[in-house]
Amino acid sequence: MSEIGFYHLTRTPLDQALPKLLGRVLSSGGRAVVKVGEQERLAALDTALWLSQDPDWLPHGSKASGQAEMQPIWLTTEDEAPNGAKFLFLVDGAEAASLEQFDRVFDMFDGQDEMAVAAARQRWKTAKAAGHVLTYWQQGERGWQKKA
Repeated sequence: MSEIGFYHLTRTPLDQALPKLLGRVLSSGGRAVVKVGEQERLAALDTALWLSQDPDWLPHGSKASGQAEMQPIWLTTEDEAPNGAKFLFLVDGAEAASLEQFDRVFDMFDGQDEMAVAAARQRWKTAKAAGHVLTYWQQGERGWQKKA
């Protein structure tokens, strides 16, 4: 079973929080897949990652750029990990059918959006029933804080 962390965005938008988490994955030698729900969001995240200041270098790609096996971070709207990633980031309510292929899953949701919070609660219940190890993280003044 995978370890699934639910990341409740309360202080910064996804475009600012995601690069820092991806940077940690890359600095540990890991590879990541970021799954989004819509192609427009994928394009926006592609731009945000290239413009990121912290960290200032997040090499990534998508079907548009190709060469998946060479990309440390793969952006997609599909259930795939063509870059051999063991870290999966689910954003904007995106879900994945095969969580077991990843060591760690980051389910990031907007705490300012009641519908997103309600959907995250439902995903939590589903993941718990499936036997995954779950953690809940919330943004605080000093970064991510693990909550009970």
